[in-house]
Amino acid sequence: MIKVENLTKRYGRVTAVSDVSFEVGKGEIVGFLGPNGAGKSTTMRMLACYLPPTAGRAEVAGYDVFKDSLKARERIGYLPESVPLYNDMRVTEYLKYRAALKGVRGRRMKERVGDVMDLCALRDVEHKLVGNLSKGYRQRVGLADAMVHEPDLLILDEPTIGLDPNQIRQVRELIINLGRHHTILISTHILPEVELTCSRVLIMNRGRIEASDAPENLRARLRATGDVRLEARVPDAARARAALLEVAGVRGVNAVEDGEWHHFDLATESGADPREAVWQLATRENWAVRELTRDRVTLEDVFADITHPDE
Repeated sequence: MIKVENLTKRYGRVTAVSDVSFEVGKGEIVGFLGPNGAGKSTTMRMLACYLPPTAGRAEVAGYDVFKDSLKARERIGYLPESVPLYNDMRVTEYLKYRAALKGVRGRRMKERVGDVMDLCALRDVEHKLVGNLSKGYRQRVGLADAMVHEPDLLILDEPTIGLDPNQIRQVRELIINLGRHHTILISTHILPEVELTCSRVLIMNRGRIEASDAPENLRARLRATGDVRLEARVPDAARARAALLEVAGVRGVNAVEDGEWHHFDLATESGADPREAVWQLATRENWAVRELTRDRVTLEDVFADITHPDE
């Protein structure tokens, strides 16, 4: 559905996007991540035909977005980060107007406007002025606008920005449902949402694609297992720490006293899971154990490792 080859965008001496290449298959929901200024929005605007590149090429549904711009746009629905809406139009009027601009007319227009209002839960505000809507409803109107012409590809730039937790959940469920019929490229800073909705993740940093894989594979590449936390009542903390350091797979132990209990944070070697050996040690030493858990590597850990490796 998307094919990008050596895409580059420069503003004078500043390179915003540098020699980027990637592909997105039909029916995929792909998260597009990166810190502020990484080049995500610039890349998405070039894919949506809003910006010309300095070099490279990109295709959407087999159409070059620069040479066959109009054909490509017919197959793209784009929701920018700041949704541009006409505040003096009512919701239904606005969506009909946008549908007409995109070539949807007659009975089909009525059907499509009704469909997207139902999908985006806009029936309660269909006769209200856009300028009187809340942030959440404005985002939904923008999303309905992006879908009204039944595009093959949806490009969503921060679709949940400014929404409350309930609205974020609603948009997440909507995106998952849309993924059954559309290819979706979504940029967001809410990383748990990416893990819940996306089958693959692209991480961009300083204008380049640094990683492209499924979230679970990226977590596995960073660290096969998380560190282990032990909370136990031990007679001698120093002796307990020394014994834990002898457990296979443990490369460091940090101990913190909390009354009669001690918290031990065990740094583990890549691929190691020493919990069973730690439990056997605690049983032999007759320690009272209140917690023995392993920290889970998150997409946030992966993101930080890729975009700020020195930290």
